[in-house]
Amino acid sequence: MVEQKNRHGCLAAWLVLIIILNSTFALIILLASIDVLGKYKLASGIPDLVFAVMIGCALFNLVCAMVLFKWKKWGFWGYLASNIVTIFVSIPFRINTGQLFLVSLIGVGLLYGVLHIGKENKGWSQLD
Repeated sequence: MVEQKNRHGCLAAWLVLIIILNSTFALIILLASIDVLGKYKLASGIPDLVFAVMIGCALFNLVCAMVLFKWKKWGFWGYLASNIVTIFVSIPFRINTGQLFLVSLIGVGLLYGVLHIGKENKGWSQLD
């Protein structure tokens, strides 16, 4: 018989928030990287490859949140790795590095925390 898995409400809410925030983040980065009328670039001096990596990391975070909904532990590790890559890519260009580090640290910490909330429906122990 297949074991029924139960998700804590805080975990579900945090995963939905991760999906919303990373979708927004990817869109903002995309818009910042586009030349407006061929004259202005919102974030000039930053190579297009940096924007591509940051958009890729935001989209990968979406994938990680979705697989966490499917109870896959690699979603947490992927989310952690993606945040580390985003921080290291932003360091040479000083793209709000302190704020990005703090937000990433809080985001990963909260995800880890909500995965450990509860007794019988603790998310971490149910991940495959």
